[in-house]
Amino acid sequence: MDCSITNALPKPKTISVNGAVIPREVIAREVQNHPAEKPIVAWQAAARALVVRELLLQEAQRLGIEAEPLTDPEGRRETPEEAAVRELVEREVVTPEPDEAACLRFYEQNRERFRSGDLYEAAHILIAARQRDVVARTSARAKADTILSAVRSDPALFAEFARAESDCKTSAENGGRLGQLTRGQTVKEFEMALQRMRPGEFAVAETRYGFHVIRLDEFAAGQELSFELVRDRIADYLATKVRHRALAQYVSLLAGRAEILGVALAAASSPLLQ
Repeated sequence: MDCSITNALPKPKTISVNGAVIPREVIAREVQNHPAEKPIVAWQAAARALVVRELLLQEAQRLGIEAEPLTDPEGRRETPEEAAVRELVEREVVTPEPDEAACLRFYEQNRERFRSGDLYEAAHILIAARQRDVVARTSARAKADTILSAVRSDPALFAEFARAESDCKTSAENGGRLGQLTRGQTVKEFEMALQRMRPGEFAVAETRYGFHVIRLDEFAAGQELSFELVRDRIADYLATKVRHRALAQYVSLLAGRAEILGVALAAASSPLLQ
C-alpha cells in the first residue's frame, strides 16, 4: 500500500457496486495509473476506473462469459477477469467501421493535420540565464542583443561568436549549427521564432534556458499528404472514437441498473473508455 497517498486523503466512504466492496488498498494500488497534481483527484479517478471494471466484470459473470486469457507482445498475460471483460465488450459493444465517405469528409475538414512537417536548418548562440534570476536575464538579453547587432552587420562573425560565447557547447563546436530541425525538436519559444523567420535572417528568442541568437539557413515547407496515404490512419481514428462513445453508453446503461455507492460515476472519463 502507498501510505503516502492514503494518509494524505480524508477517510472516504465505502465504495461498492451492487454490494461488492472495492477495498481502500485496491484503490491505493490503482492510483499509480492515474497521475494527477492532487492526490484526491488521482484517488477519485482510480475509484471510478475500478467501479467501471467491476460493473463490466459483474455483467460478464451474469451472462456467463468466459474467455481464454491472451498474452500481449511484451509478454504480459491477461487475468481471467480481464479476459472476460474483453470478451464481454467485443460481444456486446458492436460498432460499424467508418466508410469511405466518412473518412474523406474528415480528411477534407482537417487537411492541416495531414501534412509532413516543416524542416528548418538553423544555428544558434545561447546566452544562458536562470529563469527566475532577473539580473542575469537582463544581462543575458543585453549580451544577446549586442551579438545580434554584430552578426547582422557581419554574418561571417556568427561562427566565431558561437565558439567563443555560446553556452550550448555541443553546437558551439560546430559554429552554432543545429542541423535540420522539425516540429517538436526544440522548445516552443525557439520553434515559434523559427516560424517567424526567413532564410538568411537573424533573431533573438527568449526561452527557459536564456536568450538565443538564431540564424535561419534553410526552410522547406511541409507537403500535404494525399488522402490515399492517410485513409487507414483516419479510419482507425474514427473507429476508435465510435467505440469509445459506444462503450461509454454501454457502461452508463449498466450503471443505471446498478447500485453504486461512494463514487459519482463519470463513465466517459474512465481509462477503460479511452
